[in-house]
Amino acid sequence: MSRLAPLDPPYPADVQQHFDRIMRGKPPLVLFRVMAGHPRAWEKFRGGSLLDRGPLSLREREIVIDRTCALNACEYEWGVHVTAFGAAAELTEQQVDATVRGAADAACWSPAEQAMIAAVDALHARATLDDAEFAALSAHYDEDQILEIILLCGFYRTVSYLANALALPLEETAARFPRQPQSFRGDA
Repeated sequence: MSRLAPLDPPYPADVQQHFDRIMRGKPPLVLFRVMAGHPRAWEKFRGGSLLDRGPLSLREREIVIDRTCALNACEYEWGVHVTAFGAAAELTEQQVDATVRGAADAACWSPAEQAMIAAVDALHARATLDDAEFAALSAHYDEDQILEIILLCGFYRTVSYLANALALPLEETAARFPRQPQSFRGDA
């Protein structure tokens, strides 16, 4: 059970409009229902969304989000994204598993994806990129894409904090972390 109660239907008209736009006919996620119960937090949360068409492909965006959520042990948001976007992002089962357990240089990733995942790992571990990491990222991505990667890492770290600290129950239809223990040193 969530530590903060989610809104129950019927929802206020403005909240229902946002849910309709975001969820496209599906029931709203527990995270959205909790946030919508707190107008200022809901407004700021929605304003930080990076799910529109940005400079990264859907695949790149989802790799960054999935890896960030996995590094933060946020099975809730990881599962939501794998379920909602994994197939459209053309992530294989091996790649989905590697977002949780694989090394950044796992053979299932392209060189560009390896550089991107290494950057996500560095940002998580140290909140910065060293010159070599930035150069590796810059070899594959332009400035707008690099900024998007950094913003996604920060936003989904915040989402992970919310989902984990509020003890949100996992969505019934969402994917679950692979059952094997997490190891970012493993090969995938």
